[in-house]
Parts: sequence; structure tokens; C-alpha cells
Amino acid sequence: MPAAPIRPEDPWITAFLSYMENERRLSPHTISNYQRDIHTLRRDSQEALPSDWQQWRNHHVRHLMAQQHRNGLGGRSIQRKLSALRSFFNYLIREGQIKYNPAQGIRAPKTGHHLPDTLSVDQMQQLLQNSSNKPLVTRDITLIELFYSSGLRLAELANLDLNDIDLSQGLVKVLGKGSKTRILPIGRMAQTALKNWLKLRAQYANTDNNALFVARNGNRLSHRSIQERIKILSRKQGLTGKIHPHMLRHSFASHLLESSGDLRAVQELLGHSNINTTQIYTHLNFQHLAQSYDQAHPRARKK
Repeated sequence: MPAAPIRPEDPWITAFLSYMENERRLSPHTISNYQRDIHTLRRDSQEALPSDWQQWRNHHVRHLMAQQHRNGLGGRSIQRKLSALRSFFNYLIREGQIKYNPAQGIRAPKTGHHLPDTLSVDQMQQLLQNSSNKPLVTRDITLIELFYSSGLRLAELANLDLNDIDLSQGLVKVLGKGSKTRILPIGRMAQTALKNWLKLRAQYANTDNNALFVARNGNRLSHRSIQERIKILSRKQGLTGKIHPHMLRHSFASHLLESSGDLRAVQELLGHSNINTTQIYTHLNFQHLAQSYDQAHPRARKK
């Protein structure tokens, strides 16, 4: 007998997303990913798998992941969907709806490691060159300086308020993933840019708005607007390719690790709970070292 149709607004999915937002305090971007992944899996499972979450077993999850793989989904994307499903089933255990997690122990197909895209030091200098005296260009340069100076995530920067910045100490307080607060240094150039922007901010900010970065209309600058402003500015500065906020964070980590070699310090600054996440930047630096070797070593250079 075929499974009963599932409405997109599955009440347990709705409750889970509310829990992640209100109790776990995850970012809107993470919540959106959870919502998309779980709803996609639920939709794809309607014809062949149980309609009741309590009836799911390991082989159901394996069947669903194999289906995703046959449909052309890569190992990294399948791993993300598996992670979302594990979190959802853990929530159902917490609520007493199921007794064990059917997604536990199931692995996604192996995939090659994708090294994050970064900008070189020269490209960062090119991006941050500013000969304009327009206030909103000053704002855009400032937020890029802060991204690169302190290695912030997009949500962390967008949520900054005026009282999160301490220019006398050169520090910024950010609320990261899992509602974890960390205090980060602000570089000299970013401090100068912030002082310039704060002189201009009052022209735009609504009186009851404490957001550090505001739009032309006086409201807090949105995630999408920040992404768009970086894209527009990078094109004006003559950079090619897709420049996005996380690339600035990757560049911060790569350049800092290349200079200091201190993996633990970079982990702390990035707010990574697991050092394995930070170690991807060691691969980037080795790649850079290998290229330098190939270009410079007399026994490696091509004639």
C-alpha cells in the first residue's frame, strides 16, 4: 500500500526548525539550509518510504541517500543532508517520538576535498583601494576591511551593533554559531575605516537603530545587500570571478596561517569548534608553498 501523501508543512519539521531557531539560536542561513534539506528529503521519500517518522529504519535512510546519489548529488551535499536528518531525528528522540536515530552511522559517498577559494594579498589590496569620498562606498570598504581583518562570517558582521565595537581597545564582540560569543582584534586599517564610517553613519541611520552597518533607508544592512555590495565593489576595482563574504574569511585565515603558522590561534579566531575544520587552510598553504617551490627551485624549474 503506497504511503500517504505528506504535506510540506509537516508539524514535526516545523517544530524542529522552531527549536533550532529559538533554543539552539542557529543563524537564519543555517535554519534555511535545514529547512530546504529536510523538506527535499521528505518530498523525495513520499512514494517509497514510510509516511510516519517512527517507522523509519537505517535501510530507509540508505535507500534515500542512494537515490540522491543516483540523481547526481555529490558526496558533500549528501553529507549535509545526512547531517540535517541526524539532527532532526535527534530532536524527535528528545521529544520522545522515536527511540533511536536511523540516520546514525550512515556515511555519504567519499568525495574529493574542495579547497576554499581565496584572494591573494595583492588582490585584497586592490579590492580595498578607495579613492572615493562617497559615504556608502566608505561603508562598503569598511565592512570588507572588517571581514578581512577579523575573519567574520556574514551573519556575524550583519548582526553587529555599535556597542559591539571597542575602538579604544581595537576589539569587536561577535555572536557566532551556537550563540557562542568571541572577542576578536580589529586591525589598524580596519580601525581607521571604522572611524571614517562612524563619522558618516548618522546621515543614514534611523534614530532607534543600533546596527553598525545601515542601508540608504536607515535600516540594518541585510545579508543579501552585503553580498551584493561586495560583488559590485569588486567589479569596480577590476577583480574577476565571484567575490563573496566567505572568500574574505577564507583569505583572512589563509594569510594569517601563512604568516604565523599558528593553527590553534586561527581556530580560535575563526570560532571553529573542531580543529579539523581549520586544517583545510594548511592544505591551501602547502599548495602555495609547492607552487613557490616549482617556480624557484633550480631542480624544479622547467627549462
